[in-house]
Amino acid sequence: MNTDPDCIFCKIVAGEIPSFKLYEDDETFAFMDINPVNPGHALVVHRAHHRDLFEIPAADVAIATRAAQRVAKAVQATLEPAGMNLLQCNGPAAKQSVPHFHMHVIPRHMGDGLTMNWDLVQGDMDEIGALAGKIRASL
Repeated sequence: MNTDPDCIFCKIVAGEIPSFKLYEDDETFAFMDINPVNPGHALVVHRAHHRDLFEIPAADVAIATRAAQRVAKAVQATLEPAGMNLLQCNGPAAKQSVPHFHMHVIPRHMGDGLTMNWDLVQGDMDEIGALAGKIRASL
C-alpha cells in the first residue's frame, strides 16, 4: 500500500503518532480531529496515501465514503446533533491542511457559527448553462 513517510496521516495510521482512534479496517482509519470545529468532529482517511480527490482511485473514494457514513452514524447516535456535514477539501483555497485524502465528519448544531454554509443567490441561467456545456465536454 502506498504511504508517504512525511505525511502526518500516514504516521497516524501506522501508529507512529498517537490518535483517538474510532474505527479501522483493512483500508480505512477514522480518528477524532484534535482541532475540532464542534465536539465529535472526526476524520476518515484511506490507508493508502493519495494527495487529494484528483489522485485517489474512485474505488478508494467509495471505500472511504462508506467508512465515513459508518462513523457519521455513530456520531449521530452518540451526540444527536441537529445536522451533519461530510466535508472533503482539495487544495489550499479549500483549506486542505493535510495533503492526504480525508473526509471530515462534523456534527452541526443550529447557530453553531460555522461559516461553511452560504446564502442561496440565484445565478445567471445563461452563464450556468454555458458553463455546464463546457464541463460536460470535459467528462
